[in-house]
Amino acid sequence: MKAIIPNIDEHSKRPYYLQLYDYIKEAVLSGEMREDERLPSLRNLSHSLGLSMTTIELAYSQLAVEGYIYSKPQSGYYISSVLPPQTGFGDSSESAQQLGPAAAPMDCSPLDQTLKAQSPEFYYDPDCFDFNKWKKCVNKVITEYSPLLFFESDPQGEMALRYEISKYLYQSRGVICSPDQIVISAGTQQITNHLANILKKMSIHHVAVEEPGYLPVNNIFRDRGFSITPVKVGRSGIAIEKLPSNIRSAVYVSPSNQVPTGAVMPVGRRYELLEWAIQNDSIIMEDDYDSELRYFGKPIPALQGLDTKGKVVYLGSFSTTLFSSIKISYMVLPAAMADIFRSIRTDYTQTCSKMEQLTLALFMEKGFYQTNIKKLRTLYSQKLQAVVRCLTTDFTKPTNTSSGINIIVRINCKKTAEELCADAKSLGIAAIPTAVYTGGSRVQSTSLILYYNQIPLEEIADIMERLLDSWRG
Repeated sequence: MKAIIPNIDEHSKRPYYLQLYDYIKEAVLSGEMREDERLPSLRNLSHSLGLSMTTIELAYSQLAVEGYIYSKPQSGYYISSVLPPQTGFGDSSESAQQLGPAAAPMDCSPLDQTLKAQSPEFYYDPDCFDFNKWKKCVNKVITEYSPLLFFESDPQGEMALRYEISKYLYQSRGVICSPDQIVISAGTQQITNHLANILKKMSIHHVAVEEPGYLPVNNIFRDRGFSITPVKVGRSGIAIEKLPSNIRSAVYVSPSNQVPTGAVMPVGRRYELLEWAIQNDSIIMEDDYDSELRYFGKPIPALQGLDTKGKVVYLGSFSTTLFSSIKISYMVLPAAMADIFRSIRTDYTQTCSKMEQLTLALFMEKGFYQTNIKKLRTLYSQKLQAVVRCLTTDFTKPTNTSSGINIIVRINCKKTAEELCADAKSLGIAAIPTAVYTGGSRVQSTSLILYYNQIPLEEIADIMERLLDSWRG
């Protein structure tokens, strides 16, 4: 058994498990590790390298998925039979000429090239999600439920996932609904398109939106022919007294964590908003996009749970609490609106992967999702406090510091928000000007939204110090 002694770079942006993966992969391809050679156990390698067993398992899992190693039950991991890229083609230069430029052997696969191209751009933290548990659910779907994958998904979403969502929402957010009231789709914007069709069936052609607010949703309603009324947001949320009082409407709000201000609507104002909807025969669209990620104080119950007249549509998404590339969003419709959707559902096909829906249903059924939420609350609250400490300076002031995955930072300097965001990006930090939520109007030019959630906790102090130096410069 060859000793595994990788040179782990503590200052590299590349996670430890990928550095270990790189080392073993290179040893296999170079022939230093030979076919059927046994690898150290997870526990032994963890002890010898001073890395966590999770880190070792992630590296081994990635190597196994790509075929460099294989596992034997009750025995361990072994080196697979791997043909190195430089062998088996005869003379390499001659073969490359015969195959032609397009078919010449690549240094790495297109997927590897994509990873190399994208991962260094921004920080990412593997501790934010346990892909091993997700993989177990994927494998279970493939091995035990594979016949279901030969058929298209229900346009309303898989019943198994709708059931798990309804159960989870009642326990965590106080949302009262049945699976028949839930519609699943790929992303909030696709959900909004469905909602626009339902509202038109109800003869509602006017939408009030928060200002500042989430512009992509505003644009969808505008493109679908709705008239739009921007309504100012204050410390208590949207200005209810400014909502239409003489025309049947829908209003799009995020009462538990308004984007981008972070305003929270008090319960008294929520009842006022419900009363407006009843008196004006209107609909409230409640966007609860990251309500689970509230770090201080008790979670705020959803507006939908207060609704007794069927006036609230509840909107949610898994992109923040799982991983951003999984575009699974949903809406909970009042019973009458759910009946309208069922009457038109055959006009649509499901845009969300059936495989991912079934995997998520299992992930929730086994309690993995709930465990992940608890983990994220602890991890993100620590990150948030660390970032706030670093950015509370003589020329920077962080706000919106109790929930979500980002904070607003106001910077007192001569640089524009675009220049400040470019400085952040050069250091691998995602940031956008707050002006994107207002179309560029009435927002301080040096105010920006900084995403801290993917920065590894142990690196925050150093990275924030470098960011401040960059902004000062």
